[in-house]
Amino acid sequence: MPNGVAKRDLPTKMCPACDRPFTWRKKWVRDWDSVVYCSDKCRENRATRQS
Repeated sequence: MPNGVAKRDLPTKMCPACDRPFTWRKKWVRDWDSVVYCSDKCRENRATRQS
């Protein structure tokens, strides 16, 4: 993402665990395509729900 992009213009995804949208973060710059969950808590809850 280039500098100066408005927050409303950032890409978003839906979290499959909590069904809420989450937006791109700078720390996900290299692996945005592989990000699935909005947080560690959602990832943990989803893993326990599937078992």
